[in-house]
Amino acid sequence: MSIEDEIILYTDGACSGNPGPGGWACILVHHTTETIRKLADGVENTTNNRMELMAVIKGLDSLKRPCRVRVVSDSQYVIRGMSEWVHQWIKNDWRRGPRKSQPVKNIDLWKTLVDLCNRHEVTFEHVPAHSGHSANEECDRMAVAATKALKNGKWKMEN
Repeated sequence: MSIEDEIILYTDGACSGNPGPGGWACILVHHTTETIRKLADGVENTTNNRMELMAVIKGLDSLKRPCRVRVVSDSQYVIRGMSEWVHQWIKNDWRRGPRKSQPVKNIDLWKTLVDLCNRHEVTFEHVPAHSGHSANEECDRMAVAATKALKNGKWKMEN
């Protein structure tokens, strides 16, 4: 795979209630050109973890060709899932727990994320939430706005 493009993908998810209406957001920054693309959307009945995963999935899925991607997220669930847990889940046929008897939660999204990571060269980096990291704070604002607008019946995704 020849990779010429380097992307930084900042992501965040939000949920009002858990489950409840939620939102995801991502900001893609092309490393060389510094071109910025922002994406966000809302989901009526979801969880915060699903929105965290969806932000990464939608960002990676928006890429037109294989890229080197650094995912920056405040979600330990996403970071640890992709860097620590996923390989064992796959080995155990997407089961977890002491006896490997429980299915992995959000398996549909984890499988999609694994497939997308196989198309790109992806690394994951954790940033503490609400620590003043400007791109993470912007993703948080976008995800919360999508959640609130959806909750108020006013959400319409614009591209």
